[in-house]
Amino acid sequence: HCLSARAVCQREIDCDRGNGYSWKITLLRNYWKSKVKQEWLSGKYSNIPSQKSLPEKSMYPMDADTWGEILEAELER
Repeated sequence: HCLSARAVCQREIDCDRGNGYSWKITLLRNYWKSKVKQEWLSGKYSNIPSQKSLPEKSMYPMDADTWGEILEAELER
């Protein structure tokens, strides 16, 4: 799970590990973020007609750099 989360959230996980968090805490802090981020990056939500059409677990607190990655992926589609 740690490696799959790191594949999507490398910057976030490396930062947590650099700040001394254990792998367990790092995974707890980043697991759902990695799932949501991967769905956004894969284009799952590219053609949603409205906010009400988004599934309940499609949002997660993310920083500006993460949303920048998602927007860049969307522009490349």
